[in-house]
Amino acid sequence: MAAVFLKTLTLQTIRTEHNCLSRCLDKYIVQKTALAQLPLTTAPRLAHLMHAKAFSTVEDTQDERKKKKKNETGFSNIGRKISERIIHIFDEKGNDLGNMHRADVIRLMDERDLRLVRRKSSAEPPEYQLMTGTQIHEERLRLREREKASPKTGPTLTKELTFSSNIGQHDLDTKSKQIQQWIEKKYKVQVTIKKAKNAEEPENHMEELVNQILQTMPGIATFSSRPQPVKGGKAVMCVLRHLSKKEETAYRETQETQKGDPLNKENENGRESDIRHQ
Repeated sequence: MAAVFLKTLTLQTIRTEHNCLSRCLDKYIVQKTALAQLPLTTAPRLAHLMHAKAFSTVEDTQDERKKKKKNETGFSNIGRKISERIIHIFDEKGNDLGNMHRADVIRLMDERDLRLVRRKSSAEPPEYQLMTGTQIHEERLRLREREKASPKTGPTLTKELTFSSNIGQHDLDTKSKQIQQWIEKKYKVQVTIKKAKNAEEPENHMEELVNQILQTMPGIATFSSRPQPVKGGKAVMCVLRHLSKKEETAYRETQETQKGDPLNKENENGRESDIRHQ
């Protein structure tokens, strides 16, 4: 009886230890499997993100739009890249050919050895013109000249220059050249001449210095505001500017008249002085 009880107790103990070992072993296997599977689940996700970023076309699309917009504003040959199916065509002589399919346009370009230029993209259908290479080159030159001739909008900048009334002739000549350079670049120049301390000068000495500067720039500059006393009479200030187109024309006419009729030189000198002091 005791032997049977001992045997039963031994078998139960072995079974209990086996169950404990099995549970521990299963937990270890599960943890190890989870750790092993973790990189496998995250790696494809990271690879997917890297793949999407590497082959993303968002930035490329924005660059293409900017490039396309820039090309549309210019005057250039678009080649065979016609995005519209039906377009309105003008030939190289300006004749209206009406609406045409882009395939027919390309065939016409090949037959006549012509280029295609966008004329009015906002029209419906868009307007294009066939041109020769020489016509495109001449049109570009014409547009470039028009851009150079068109006045640039914006406020006129003002330069400032201040010096003493006892300035030497060499320094005055140097400052006059600097003022002329600014005037030729379409700047306004504010000139302020301070009265020298402890110096005996004629009453209108500062105004004469301003007039002397202006006389070095005939046909270039005139007064935007005439000399006037400032700081309680201790200084004189004026503003010089470039001549307008009308004033330049009047000055040239004055010079031509002087060369053609020397007898009227004295009268014309008076007119020239009026132009400079307007």
